[in-house]
Amino acid sequence: MTDIEIARNTKLERIDKIASKIGLKEEDIEFYGNHKAKISNEVYEKRRNQKDGKLILVTAISPTPLGEGKTTMSIAIADGLQKIGKNAILALREPSLGPVFGIKGGATGGGKVQIAPMEEINLHFTGDIHAITAANNLLASLIDNHIYFGNELGLEQVTWKRCIDLNDRQLRKVDTGLSGEKKIVPRQDCFDITVASEIMAILCLAENLEDLKEKLGNIVIGYNKEGQPIYSKQLKAHGAMAVLLKDAIKPNLVQTLEHTPAIIHGGPFANIAHGCNSIIATRTALKLADYVITEAGFGADLGAEKFLDIKCRKADLKPDAVVLVATIKAIKYHGGVEKDKIQEPNIEGIKKGLDNVYRHIDNLKNKFGLNVIVALNRYAQDNEEEIEYLEEKLKEKEICLSLVEGWAKGGEGAMDIANQLTKLVEQPENFKMMYQDEDTIQEKILKVATKIYGAKGVEYSEEARQEIDKIETLGYGNLPVCIAKTQYSFSDNPKNLEGKDNYNIHVTKVELKAGAGFVVVLAGKIMTMPGLPKMPAAESIDINKNGEVEGIF
Repeated sequence: MTDIEIARNTKLERIDKIASKIGLKEEDIEFYGNHKAKISNEVYEKRRNQKDGKLILVTAISPTPLGEGKTTMSIAIADGLQKIGKNAILALREPSLGPVFGIKGGATGGGKVQIAPMEEINLHFTGDIHAITAANNLLASLIDNHIYFGNELGLEQVTWKRCIDLNDRQLRKVDTGLSGEKKIVPRQDCFDITVASEIMAILCLAENLEDLKEKLGNIVIGYNKEGQPIYSKQLKAHGAMAVLLKDAIKPNLVQTLEHTPAIIHGGPFANIAHGCNSIIATRTALKLADYVITEAGFGADLGAEKFLDIKCRKADLKPDAVVLVATIKAIKYHGGVEKDKIQEPNIEGIKKGLDNVYRHIDNLKNKFGLNVIVALNRYAQDNEEEIEYLEEKLKEKEICLSLVEGWAKGGEGAMDIANQLTKLVEQPENFKMMYQDEDTIQEKILKVATKIYGAKGVEYSEEARQEIDKIETLGYGNLPVCIAKTQYSFSDNPKNLEGKDNYNIHVTKVELKAGAGFVVVLAGKIMTMPGLPKMPAAESIDINKNGEVEGIF
């Protein structure tokens, strides 16, 4: 059966029953049908002084076109913990329509380990991302309206972009204001995908509604002719934007196919944004369960680094253990094995591909000082000799490994890693971040580039240098950096899969996100509006005569 058929043939529990498993009463949730609910933000406030559960971060080796199953692994671990009698909650990101209709498909797991209702979560869910899109574009509309009616604030350079939650390369650069009306001012504009919008980051980093409103007001929308920033609050836009986000800021409660509670909230990508679910969702989950499994996007050099250097810094959090997801296929791919030969036994490919695994382990264990376990997302066709070789090599480096068969067996296939994690989270750690607030922006970029990416240095375009100087002159040099680069390599070159030595990171552009509270650093040929592949997933998605969605995977 397909993932969607497995999900549809599984009987779900009513959401109030799921809520009761984690101590929530009917007044703590708002129903969105029988199987979805919003959690009141008062839930965390009422439990603020309670002891937190253990936080488990799931990340992965550098991603490949073959897929590593990071979300599937996160769900399997939560179900596995429940299977061994532990109180566990998932805290994951919301899927974006861009990948759903593009190349990656849905983001609700697969096989017997899924969050449900699968179709609804992958499509419009509770409308959070649509609300973010509306708030983003309301601000854009207010900016151009202000200019139309005289530009009292003296906007000389508009930096705020419009957004849409779809992949559309045609919108990367557009001309606007071409109606020919007397006072309209034409200008060049561009769109980001919604998950790269600063408002998505703000929603995920806000502590509560009041903090959300303040951060929205601190968005820099552009600069005057003296080079001074102009803020959203000067347009009096932040109040209306907060109104659009008043429900979106509340975390969403759903369930796995095995009825494990799952809090799904926020959805920034990790290659072009900071890649973590919301602080509100994670903090709430930590007050409701003994074990919280959360996920950071793409490989550990992207999502995990941003989780640790941005989210943990902002929220005063730290993971008690990190799961590094890998597959035999992905390891061989990083070892130079061609896609059409990936199923053939190839110990030499495993040997070479392990360099990628070792680098991620070294970053997490020795650079960040965290407890790490490697989770092998096992496939039925995996070669036993290759698995044994992998086990032997990791054992030599004193790294724990668990073979996980969640896709085929559900929580039962993740009981081993669940048992290992209950012990690993009790081990001492020496967590440290890659840079300090007082470091300059260039020092922060250099530390991430050399320590995490393994680069020998950083090269800057003239535009990037000027933007860094401006940001530091304005007093924002203390903000963390969110580096946007390719997910496929430690370098900023997606074709440099092996991450060979003697490469630099090439910074092309730097953008201040004063509302979110970080500086975006664009490296290499990275774009914040993805395009569709030659054969987009949308071509296979349909609805049958019974009103059932088909083709989402």
